[in-house]
Amino acid sequence: MRWGLKQMPYTASAGLRALVEACGLDIFDLTAYHIGFVIGPCLNASGRLKTAQLALELLLCGEETSEGLLSASGTQNGQGKMAVCMQQGHSRAEALAAELKNLNEERKDMTQAGMEQAFEQVGTELSQDDVLVVYLPDCHESLAGIIAGRVREAYNKPSFVLTKGEDCVKGSGRSIESYHMYKALCGVQDLLLKFGGHPMAAGFSLKEENVEEFRRRLNEQSTLTKEDFIPKIWIDVAMPLEYISEALVNELKSLEPFGQGNEKPQFAQKNLRIRSVRAIGRNNNAVRMTVVSEQGRPMEAMVFTVADQFVEEAKQSRSIDVIYYPDINEYNGNRTLQIVVRAYKLHS
Repeated sequence: MRWGLKQMPYTASAGLRALVEACGLDIFDLTAYHIGFVIGPCLNASGRLKTAQLALELLLCGEETSEGLLSASGTQNGQGKMAVCMQQGHSRAEALAAELKNLNEERKDMTQAGMEQAFEQVGTELSQDDVLVVYLPDCHESLAGIIAGRVREAYNKPSFVLTKGEDCVKGSGRSIESYHMYKALCGVQDLLLKFGGHPMAAGFSLKEENVEEFRRRLNEQSTLTKEDFIPKIWIDVAMPLEYISEALVNELKSLEPFGQGNEKPQFAQKNLRIRSVRAIGRNNNAVRMTVVSEQGRPMEAMVFTVADQFVEEAKQSRSIDVIYYPDINEYNGNRTLQIVVRAYKLHS
């Protein structure tokens, strides 16, 4: 992937270039994060909400333009046709890129709405369940897996999200290490129309009248203990904020791209005093705060979480323990060190 990222600025795809620009990115400074969490979701959103044909057409824009260039070459008149072809190709690419970006924004809004409904159900109706089965009949079925993952992250319990299709209910599940999701579905397969998956995730369908029985039996058959619900987070080293520098951040970046088999390093620091905290983000799903170490080193910190709840709790807390990754925040030409908080514990 590292070499692929380096070749991105030289892509012949006018569509890919247009999408990078529509997302406000610099094609000469793309990272694995941009591919996986900015560009990729835009391409994916077309298939989720509309048709994957849009993403395909965008990626083929450059190829179509090249074919036009070949057929138009050779004469002065041909050069005129070539210019028209290039203009039309880029115009179409820009329009498609804008549409895909808008679809992804719509997908984000729909996901946020589904998450809020799911969290409300868990908090009121399912709080005592070991296995969370959330039924969202009005949610788009393509978002079930995303929402199930968010519910699993929030509660550290195996989570199934079900949506209502034309002929049946469809569901997607995300699990924790101590719960083999596929084996669990095998235990209730008489209720299912079809299913498949592996230990950590699964997909299935069933009749609507079997939803409650599905939830009841999964919980009856669960052998999970309270210890299984305690999140286990691995860190590379406990590193004080005083060690963070731009040189260190650049050294860590040389290890990119991170992913399966090359996980992003995680560091930890305890007893940071919270100096200030505020909610940010389009969907109010991020927090920016300033923390100070016991030695007096201040540091900006980003937390991606339910902002209003975090801000309220943080204002009542005297300190915070964090698991983090050091980074550089660039804004309006200014570069400042910051930490991105991956997990935290507030102390009252």
